Amino acid sequence: MESSLKVLFAGCGDIAVRAIAQLNNLQSDSDWQTLGMRRNVAKLPAGIDAIAGDIRDRVYLQDILNSQNIDVLVVTLTPNQMSDEGYRDSYVVAAQSIESAVKACKQRPRLIVWVSSTGVYGQNSGEWVNESAETNPVSFRGKRLLEAENVISSLPIASVIVRFSGIYGPGRNRLINQIKKGELVPEQPVSWTNRIHSDDCAGVIVHLLEQFSRSEHLAPCYIGTDDEPVPAYEMRRWLAAEIGVQFNGASQTESCGETDSSSAADNSGRRCSNQRLRDSGYEFLYPTYREGYRALLDGNDD
Repeated sequence: MESSLKVLFAGCGDIAVRAIAQLNNLQSDSDWQTLGMRRNVAKLPAGIDAIAGDIRDRVYLQDILNSQNIDVLVVTLTPNQMSDEGYRDSYVVAAQSIESAVKACKQRPRLIVWVSSTGVYGQNSGEWVNESAETNPVSFRGKRLLEAENVISSLPIASVIVRFSGIYGPGRNRLINQIKKGELVPEQPVSWTNRIHSDDCAGVIVHLLEQFSRSEHLAPCYIGTDDEPVPAYEMRRWLAAEIGVQFNGASQTESCGETDSSSAADNSGRRCSNQRLRDSGYEFLYPTYREGYRALLDGNDD
């Protein structure tokens, strides 16, 4: 495969920005060229080669694919609003736009990396799930995410779906803020939480791009989550001790506090396995929530 590869990051937000930074710092045989696309490029850090555009604009996307010689399209989206319509408009419409553009354009990308969520699983009784587990979501979020996945998976080019669990990291402080307010969750029944640091989200994407550049096998789907699913009560107790917050047992919240981002929706009742990702050779920067949150609390993560 060529040593120079061009990647278009569509919906270029926090995870994509981190992936671009990792690619720029990577010691690699490939010469990675990156291009970020989002509606408001003023929100991107200086130094990122970017274009303003909406991936849901099929004609515009087709023109970009034809004119920019894109080898890989990486799609990282966030919903316009937390509603069925918001998820449909953000994920399903974007997937359909890609389908139309890819089928019509002369210069097709060779790979699409589509970021999804473990919310496509419906298991809710502590079951272990992997990439082969049944996808039977019960919420509108999971249903729309799965609908978009199916569009991408049916494209006439190679695609990889990455299902991230609960993303945390710099700027994603919902759980820490809840702990500081003294919010617990009930110890029983057990509510499982699966997490991944935003730098590992970026690292997973870069890892898959590197595998592609070396013509190595890519599975059609990977679960992106760290090594240790944990009861939400246990994690909150641990985090409270790290912060120095003491609970008197009176303050509780019914929410499990799973999500610091929308990509983690609906994954609190199951335990997610990262075995396929581990087997592919990926090494986590933060193997568990302990390393990740300690870095955040120590100010070593920005």
